[in-house]
This record gives sequence, C-alpha cells and structure tokens, in this order.
Amino acid sequence: MPEDELGEKRFGAAAQADEWDARYSEPDDALWSGRPNGRLLVEVANLTPGRALDIGCGEGADAIWLARSGWTVTAIDISEVAVDRARAAAGLAGAVVEWIRGDALQMAFPAASFALVSMQYPALPKAAGEVAVRALLDAVRPGGLLLAIYHDLDEEHRDHMKSRGVDPADYVDADDLSQLLGDDFTVELHAVEPRIDPPPDKPHIADVVLRARRR
Repeated sequence: MPEDELGEKRFGAAAQADEWDARYSEPDDALWSGRPNGRLLVEVANLTPGRALDIGCGEGADAIWLARSGWTVTAIDISEVAVDRARAAAGLAGAVVEWIRGDALQMAFPAASFALVSMQYPALPKAAGEVAVRALLDAVRPGGLLLAIYHDLDEEHRDHMKSRGVDPADYVDADDLSQLLGDDFTVELHAVEPRIDPPPDKPHIADVVLRARRR
C-alpha cells in the first residue's frame, strides 16, 4: 500500500475519531480533571473577551471557562464521546458554547474571525498537510492571538508513547507550527515554561508555549 494511503488509513478523520472515542470510553468517568488548563488562564487573563476557537476541546473545561469569562466560544473535537461530555458539562455550568464534533483540519472556519485560537496539547497529524494547518492559523483575526501549548517531551516520554503505538514525530509540534506562521504573525513567546498545573505524580513536567499575535 502506498505511503499516502497508509497515512490516510491511520490518520484519516474516521480512524482518528474511532481512536479518540475509544480512549475517552476507557475510564468509567471523565478522562481529564474537569478544570481548565492553568496556562490558558494565565495567558488570556488580561485579554478583552471576543470570539474564541478551542481546537481539540476534549471534555470542554477550557471552552466552558472561556464562555463563563465572557468569550463567545466555538469548540471542536474529533471525539463524539468527548463532545457529548462537554455539552453535558456546559449545561450543568450554564455556559453557552457552540460545540462541533468534527476534524478541525477539515473544517472551513471563517478566516480572520477569532480573537483567540487556543490549542491546548493538540494532536494534529502531519499527514493532513500544511495547507490544512495554515487554514487554522488563518482563523485568527488581525490583533488576535494564537495560543498553542504542548508537552515538553523528553526521550523517555517519547519512547513510552512509541511503545503504545503513538509516535510524536507524526504530529505537528510547536516548532512545526511556528514555521507555518505567516509574516503577519509576531511570535511573542516560544519557550519551555514550567507547567502551571502539573499532575500530582509528575511535578517536574513542563510545557512548550507558543504565543503569536496576528498583525
């Protein structure tokens, strides 16, 4: 089978949806903590609320926090299980969010329309192509912010992920994303920063933070 067909089979929307649905279905309860990511809270605390796009929203904690903080939020995840949980959590919290179950790399989001595009630990397959990733970046409006947070992976962590059948090299990382930014973006921060809310059993964990503003 040609390499591009193998990539489509493994990283196509249907395969990714099945994989993430299975992952979210493994625990009896929520997969994540239900709290918004600490780095997101710090980075957007002083921003004037506007339209926000949450890429890979998971069970919705970030999107719900943004909505309750005055943002008009569109949130998307490829997992139907995750989006169903997010929608239920939003109902309990009284938060209004536009929830989308779909592949963010195949969606036609309006260009230059979001004051914030948030990607918290995204899993964007490189197989989707650079054009698809650039389309997400184009959704940031002039004056708006792209905020992408990644795990700072050491070799031990990379080897552990590979042992579970996931190769980090198959996914867009912060360096890849930075290189895809157009000349109309100014990178305000691209650095390894301490994790604000590390898991109790991994206090040493760090983040790679990419914050870029569109001119």
